Amino acid sequence: MSSLSSDSIETLKGALRGEVLQPGDTGYDEARQIWNAMIERRPALIVRCQGCADVRRAVAFARETALPLAVRGGGHNIAGSALCDGGIVIDLSPMKSVRVEPAARRAYVEPGATLGDFDHEAQAFGLATPLGINSTTGVAGLTLGGGFGWLSRRLGMSIDNLVAADIVTADGNLLRASAGENADLFWAIRGGGGNFGVVTMFEFALHPVGPEVYGGLVVLPIGAAKEALMQYREAAGTMPEDLTVWCVSRLAPPLPFLAPEVHGKPIIAFAICYTGPLENGPNAVEAVRRFGKPYGEHLGPLPYAAWQKAFDPLLTPGARNYWKSHNLAGLPDGLIDTLTDAIATLPSPQCEIFFGQIGGATQRVAPDAMAYPNRDALFVMNVHGRWTDPADDARCIAWARGFFEASAPYALGSVYVNFLTEDERARVDAAYGPNMNRLVAVKTRYDPQNLFRHNQNIRPETPRGGSN
Repeated sequence: MSSLSSDSIETLKGALRGEVLQPGDTGYDEARQIWNAMIERRPALIVRCQGCADVRRAVAFARETALPLAVRGGGHNIAGSALCDGGIVIDLSPMKSVRVEPAARRAYVEPGATLGDFDHEAQAFGLATPLGINSTTGVAGLTLGGGFGWLSRRLGMSIDNLVAADIVTADGNLLRASAGENADLFWAIRGGGGNFGVVTMFEFALHPVGPEVYGGLVVLPIGAAKEALMQYREAAGTMPEDLTVWCVSRLAPPLPFLAPEVHGKPIIAFAICYTGPLENGPNAVEAVRRFGKPYGEHLGPLPYAAWQKAFDPLLTPGARNYWKSHNLAGLPDGLIDTLTDAIATLPSPQCEIFFGQIGGATQRVAPDAMAYPNRDALFVMNVHGRWTDPADDARCIAWARGFFEASAPYALGSVYVNFLTEDERARVDAAYGPNMNRLVAVKTRYDPQNLFRHNQNIRPETPRGGSN
């Protein structure tokens, strides 16, 4: 590793519109805070980029100094890949522009934008693209790993709606990646994460959505979970693609429509988003209302942008988080039994297990059409360990791993790369499956020295110098 001289740092500062933060500088500690409080790292430099020129200069500086390089968008990634110890962080969070062209139904999005930023601009014109379920998530990291949410059954993955991207590669070049330009790079960034460079602009296709949708929550006691989930899996096969129903099992939060005596009790909640005609909403969700006798429900029309923020209070930054995830083709009885056993032993009031329903349009893309291959997944399961006290680390991590292992016989064996934690690098092959060899070839072409390695890494074939 090269050492940093004060002269080289001053030269870098003079070449940027943005700022450079070092340990001890005002704002440094704030800039190294990310969503998952388990990640504690101290970079040598945090380069807060204001535009593409700053990104190119920061990439060149990292390449010249041979320091570790991390890239931060929204800072929401569970594995904490936004930060590195003793190296350089390219912080894209100041680059938050979202420009919507309503007539062309296109959005041009900088890499520091969050889902909330995107929705704010697009929903002003009644438009949206499939993104995630938490408004503070960064668009960049979500998209580069695949991206799915409430609209995916109807409109596909986030990457299925990515039209083009501008990307700074390891050699400092700015390339346009699309179906017609640098098509191999475009193929790779749609699911391949940050392995190939720094995206400085995303171009998305937009679709008419909202501004109101029909949705909400139906909350049942955990004792009703087995029967409810059996009905859910039966209903899922016939649900229209403009209806998405996720389920989450946890202790009941203090939701205003639940009686106070229900708060803190084990529950299974069905979260519903219907984007068809509002007048059809009650009929569309009626089957879910019949899954069991609820503790309470809250259903009706609401702004799409508000629904995108509905789970933000349960996903605030600053908690300790550890996840384990499987892709599922169904919800067999054994998995349901395993789930109810795990909820009986929750180690923290914030821990939960959810099944995110996808399928529909996500399955109508060939597995080799882009880097993300897992088109056979009908549900993405996430074991979400979440707690506050570091003294609870071992207990909460053990619980998450225990359910993950117990549920493995019912899973497809693949995994969504954005849900991989820091200690799961060995599962990168499972994330990419049959597309891994092609990804290695693209990596070798665009980043032969593995400059962009602080991620769920795809290693080049024959790195020439540097570390991989």
